[in-house]
Amino acid sequence: MRRLRWFLALLCGVLLLAGCTSGSEDASDESGGGGVPAQDAGGDGAEGEGAGADDGGGEDRQVVTTADATVVVDDPAAAADEVAALAERAGGRVDQRNGQAAGAEGTDSRPSAWLTVRIPADQLSTVLDQLEAVGEVRQLSQDSTDVTSTTRDLDARITALRTSVDRLLGIMADADDSTALIAAESAISERQAELESLQSERAHLADQVAMSTLRVELVARDDPVVVNAGGFVGGLRTGWDALVTALDGLLVGLGVLLPWLVVIGVPAAAVLWFARRRRRTAG
Repeated sequence: MRRLRWFLALLCGVLLLAGCTSGSEDASDESGGGGVPAQDAGGDGAEGEGAGADDGGGEDRQVVTTADATVVVDDPAAAADEVAALAERAGGRVDQRNGQAAGAEGTDSRPSAWLTVRIPADQLSTVLDQLEAVGEVRQLSQDSTDVTSTTRDLDARITALRTSVDRLLGIMADADDSTALIAAESAISERQAELESLQSERAHLADQVAMSTLRVELVARDDPVVVNAGGFVGGLRTGWDALVTALDGLLVGLGVLLPWLVVIGVPAAAVLWFARRRRRTAG
């Protein structure tokens, strides 16, 4: 009988222990289940933030691109027409064009030309490749500047100024006295001037981004001119070149001797004149 009591007591204890363990596991499951949505929510938030970051990173970057090229050609004037045609076919335009004829005073004897063209940014690489058909590209450089932060800052300032102007217009509409009206008008004038300046700067920056700048220098080839030494024309050319060379040598020699003639010749002439005068006086 006593053993039966002990057995029943032990059985009750085991059942109670099993019940407590099951309750703790249920509580743990419930708390874990409550934590899963929180983690899911946190994961959703992280994914949302990542998506936002991707949206910002995937936004079109605002890049200003400029390029410089030096091209050696046979005829710079004709090559300048070709470069201008390339720019126009790509949807661009010529902003500046200069030329220099052969033998221009104070400049290189070879003819040359310079162009500054504006080309749609997505067509710049194509036009640079097409320069190979114009002549020999001796030098080519390209530079890109990211102005995304600058454009965002300008857009934010423009939006803020527009909001400020709208509020001031509302204040003017509700103004009861002339003092408040005058103050609002003065503030609007200042903000409107600043707004127009920012809008102009933003438009210029947008144009720089949309249209890349390409500066091209066209230089003529420096090929030596070969003259046939035979025949009358060849002899005449050779004789003329020899004469010009001789005259150049004489002029250079005269230029070197002239200062010495002035320094030495004048005193020598004076000495001779005094010597002759003394002889005449003595005779």
